[in-house]
Amino acid sequence: MTPTETHSTESLLHQIEGKTEVETLRLLSELFPGQVAFSSSLGYEDQVITDMILANGIDIRIFTLDTGRMFPESYTTLQKTNNRYDTKLEVYFPQSAGVEKLLTEKGPLSFYESIENRKECCFIRKVEPLNRALKGVKVWVTGIRAEQSNNRTGMQAIEWDGGHELFKYNPLLAWSFDEVKQYVKAHNVPYNPLHDKGFVSIGCAPCTRAILEGEDFRAGRWWWEDESKKECGLHAR
Repeated sequence: MTPTETHSTESLLHQIEGKTEVETLRLLSELFPGQVAFSSSLGYEDQVITDMILANGIDIRIFTLDTGRMFPESYTTLQKTNNRYDTKLEVYFPQSAGVEKLLTEKGPLSFYESIENRKECCFIRKVEPLNRALKGVKVWVTGIRAEQSNNRTGMQAIEWDGGHELFKYNPLLAWSFDEVKQYVKAHNVPYNPLHDKGFVSIGCAPCTRAILEGEDFRAGRWWWEDESKKECGLHAR
């Protein structure tokens, strides 16, 4: 219970008890004015949360990380989202010096050679930009769902993130994938067309593939790695 002088994980969990996701998002924006931010990967889950925020006029910053290796469909989704909600999602790009050094010294495909190399690439392209985007933020809203991976099943709706020293709110934590898709359809939310081609989790193009029937949700991410916990470092616990 380190968090802050006025709030703790327990107190916030108590305050959101019985509230809908939209009500909770609004409450957090009022408790932490100007200090709540949502990081969107432009995937199914994040498009749901984007709709909850923008369709209801909730004062929460929305940003996305452009790693420089995104699918063309992801850029199309970004544009459609901006057009649909008459907004401009903030875009954070990796520091050019870090990318230039990595490609010069190790080449453009070093992430295939080892887990260490892959995590180095993830840090340069995703973690460092995220750290910049979260400066001054007290509540980080994410699209995490418990069924996405074993590493996420033990999470709570609101947690204290000691690494970033902020609260993390996971509004869709208990949602199923079907519930996410139903929301998108019911509210006519723009979504990445790759989802219709078997991509359930969409990241960088060289590191993401469609999954086969019966495969784990995270099987399409860094599929060449024999690793049970596939994370890029954004949600390291």
